Amino acid sequence: MSELEAAVREIAEEMRGRLDRGEVASYIPELARADANAFGLVVIDADGAVAAAGDADVPFSIQSISKVFTLTLALGMVGDRLWRKVGREPSGSPFNSIVQLERERGIPRNPFINAGAIAVTDVILSGHQPREALGEILRFMQFLAQDPSIAIDEAVAASEARTGFRNSALANYMKSFGVIENPVDFTLGVYFHHCAIAMSCRQLAMAGRFLAHSGRNPSTGHSVVSAERARRINAVMLTCGHYDGSGEFAYRVGLPGKSGVGGGILAVAPGKASIAVWSPGLDASGNSHLGRIALEALTKRLGWSIFGH
Repeated sequence: MSELEAAVREIAEEMRGRLDRGEVASYIPELARADANAFGLVVIDADGAVAAAGDADVPFSIQSISKVFTLTLALGMVGDRLWRKVGREPSGSPFNSIVQLERERGIPRNPFINAGAIAVTDVILSGHQPREALGEILRFMQFLAQDPSIAIDEAVAASEARTGFRNSALANYMKSFGVIENPVDFTLGVYFHHCAIAMSCRQLAMAGRFLAHSGRNPSTGHSVVSAERARRINAVMLTCGHYDGSGEFAYRVGLPGKSGVGGGILAVAPGKASIAVWSPGLDASGNSHLGRIALEALTKRLGWSIFGH
């Protein structure tokens, strides 16, 4: 067994035995049904070797992790013009805060808080029907993961739409400033659905490989984005990927990462590996409690922090 496989198995075993598991998200009713005891971890290295442990193949709702991929798509469509509609700074506020948006005249602080991701979704939607835009996002995820079986969990999407009053408020507020250009219901429909994509840790780690290897999938040689763009996306993930817990994640784990309230985290060790972890219990900032602890253990053990060994 390789050092990587041994590390992944031992960390998963340790996490299974822990009692401090955080709180499963309940504000989206469908997410409250997740098994609080679930834990999966997958690491895919530069050679394509997969180290997996725990519930590595159980699909879960990726939620905000989808925002990494919608950001990638939107940058591919409009390039740096995207940054006229959304900033690149950490928010320091909860992911669904409306106060900041009012103070900053409808321009969301970054593409990973809800308002920012809704603005990014609106860019992808422009010139398309909602169904087409959603199909494009889903096909992109399937292409990156090399898995056409990846699908949207319709029950989660419906649950989000029924309870998404705060997101509706954010979208309507941005619409009043002209940041949102399409009908609000269309933009929100696409947003709720891409957040409801279900993936396993194995699929998610596959999808994130291009960010770990200068914009390319090292196994196929296929270029997804330029090396510079991959670096920039990683930078935003590092500073903004964990809401107002982003500083703590950078301090403890030391890798670019993006969390979702479904309990998943996608992390990137540049030049080394793509990592996905899932544990549904969240901390106070809405990030996977055990997921972060597991990633901290992994980077310590393998010396993978981007800030030094």
